[in-house]
Amino acid sequence: MIEIPSLDGWFPSGVPGPAALAEHVRATGHGQWWADRAVEPRAVAVACADHVLLEGDPRYVDPDALAPFGNGYVLARTRFLPVLGAAFDRIVPWERMIWVQSRPVPRRRPPGDVVVRRLTPGDGAAVAAMGDDAVWITRSWGDAYGLAASGHAWGAFRAGRVVSLACTYFLGGAYEDLAVVTLRGHRREGLALACLSGLCGDVAARGRTPGWTCSRGNRPSRRLAWTAGFRLFGEYVHYGVGRPAGWGHPGGMTPALRAR
Repeated sequence: MIEIPSLDGWFPSGVPGPAALAEHVRATGHGQWWADRAVEPRAVAVACADHVLLEGDPRYVDPDALAPFGNGYVLARTRFLPVLGAAFDRIVPWERMIWVQSRPVPRRRPPGDVVVRRLTPGDGAAVAAMGDDAVWITRSWGDAYGLAASGHAWGAFRAGRVVSLACTYFLGGAYEDLAVVTLRGHRREGLALACLSGLCGDVAARGRTPGWTCSRGNRPSRRLAWTAGFRLFGEYVHYGVGRPAGWGHPGGMTPALRAR
């Protein structure tokens, strides 16, 4: 597959859930589009932050061409399973849930030593200082500095340090798919909920609806979504994939750059 500037009409728009990834890449420029050919493609993919949407006819997808998506998460129709099986050393189905906010986030006053506010471009270093536990949440905006400058994130600050953060992970046209992270040692204080409250207010002011996706087995995430006024909308399955199957074998492919 080859990298191309953008494509229209391949993925749904204006719906909650993972489809917001394609809208996010188109709106923000973070991520890449791929296709089997530049003109009249028969199979396409859009990738951002270790997540990939794959669509079209799998007969036109060379398994080796999927190498850039290794060690990520692929959402594709079941007809793509044979080509995914040939492309990667493992495929793990992962049941996921889509939530949509239908009730306001309860207001909860944070502890007295915590300030909760919208992030600004000057907060990039503070977000980066959250360390490895928070790297994943910044990737859909490029990095910690891109997230801080996005205008789509709220943080809880303790002694000048970001200890909890909520952000728009994928920016859709009608829905914004949200995510949160709270550092160990600062959990169970309502900090994520306080950040979500501010963020959801911003999402509503932009004329969109907050959405949420999480693993079916992630009870803390499900509990937070429910507490924040989100209700179940639907379910889907995506696939956690391993390394490209050709890596580490004589004559195998050369490692490719990861699609971000």
